[in-house]
Amino acid sequence: MLVTAPMADAAPPGVDPAGFLMAMAEDTYEMAAGLELVRPVILSVGVPGLEEIAWPGTPVISIASAAAAFAALPYGTEGVVISGDAPDLPPLLVGKLFRELGRAPIAVCPAEGGGAVAVAARLPLPDWAAPDLDFEAPDLVVRLRRRAPGPRMVATTPGWHRLRRPTDVARLDPGLEGWDSTRALLSATGPGSR
Repeated sequence: MLVTAPMADAAPPGVDPAGFLMAMAEDTYEMAAGLELVRPVILSVGVPGLEEIAWPGTPVISIASAAAAFAALPYGTEGVVISGDAPDLPPLLVGKLFRELGRAPIAVCPAEGGGAVAVAARLPLPDWAAPDLDFEAPDLVVRLRRRAPGPRMVATTPGWHRLRRPTDVARLDPGLEGWDSTRALLSATGPGSR
């Protein structure tokens, strides 16, 4: 899971940005850590204290930028980097990314509004993909496909949403299981919250 400091900008009015970032990251991490046959890793770009949400034995690694995410993974022949601002991401979408790696070296779960919620890759990351692995790039899939050395090298799955702005909190579905920390934080902020 990838957590960056600007993710705190999605905090709604009246909600502590640092607390909101930690709640989103914790929910995203809990979903990933609960997947079978997956060893979670937390990747931090300028966010201290993420050890507090990690289960024992989970590496918490500081990296310079999102582009360094795959190079920082300590193990595996396949990896999925999930953006830490997707607290209600269904585990099924992560499973679909792994399935797509059976036919393509890169798979992307696009984010509503551009960029990616998660990117999966066979490791090591192919050289042609590394320069363009920016989760915020609005045309990430198009850019990766242009750089790929052949057709069908970049697969996609159904997309999902990320919480990038305070108004994005309205995208959270109260009917979905999970996102307990984010839900609790928003519920504690008073009227008009979830």
